[in-house]
Amino acid sequence: MPETTAPPAPLLLVDGFNLLWAGTFGFPAPIHSRDKTRELTGLFAFFALLRAAIRDDLDVAEPEVLVVFDGEHGSADRAATDQDYKANREATAEALKPLQFLAPVKDGLDAHGIRWVEVDDAEADDVIATLATLAADSRPVLIMSRDMDYYQLLDGRVRILNRSRKSSRRIITATEVLTRFGVTPAQWPAFRALTGDKSDNIPGVRGIGPKVAATLLRDGMRLRDLPKSGRLTGAKGTAITTAWADILRWEAMITVHRDLAVPVAATGLASPQLPKPADVVEKLGLW
Repeated sequence: MPETTAPPAPLLLVDGFNLLWAGTFGFPAPIHSRDKTRELTGLFAFFALLRAAIRDDLDVAEPEVLVVFDGEHGSADRAATDQDYKANREATAEALKPLQFLAPVKDGLDAHGIRWVEVDDAEADDVIATLATLAADSRPVLIMSRDMDYYQLLDGRVRILNRSRKSSRRIITATEVLTRFGVTPAQWPAFRALTGDKSDNIPGVRGIGPKVAATLLRDGMRLRDLPKSGRLTGAKGTAITTAWADILRWEAMITVHRDLAVPVAATGLASPQLPKPADVVEKLGLW
């Protein structure tokens, strides 16, 4: 009998900082070491939430898991284009609290055979976009993140897992984006350039809300074709025309890069199963 090759495991791409922040600030109760001298909330929650996602929210029990972290200088290129990019994010000790858990999270991933990648001059969005694009031809891809920038990657093979939503609505598809917002995933950067993105400090055009933006972009309209479309009329059309250079810059900033040189590649092999988060902490000797 000829040998049969098993199909590659579905790929779960985890937005590492997004998960770390969600765990640190959103876990039901703080976690401390036994002697109460160290807070462990972010570390414990990271592995608790990741383990729960694999157990409860995936179609298969054994995915390939790859965690992606933002590089230290990942935002530099976009910030050079617009100095206001992410300038609204707090840099207080409390706001940066999750960073204290970053090294032990990486150690915990290493200790349990879960691969991770961090490209110094790239944001996680672009690394994940590149990995998802490369993998989607051969297998399903699920991106675990609350970041709506990933909506532009949605298609028949790529979906998003947002665990902040109730269980029946955690998986986000291209169909949902079209139904909910009236635009296709490919139009998402244009839609957000017009309406704004508070999380990245992109203001959008004053007076242009989601309904107006969807109407302007109906029937697959590309942003660069709007000026000649005859749709930019009245006060709202004037507002867009006046802000046109900014809008094009915002669209470019929101658009993820799908062709980075990433130092790791998905293997197609299922990752080891994660133990309970308490066992991860125990193995690291942090209890």
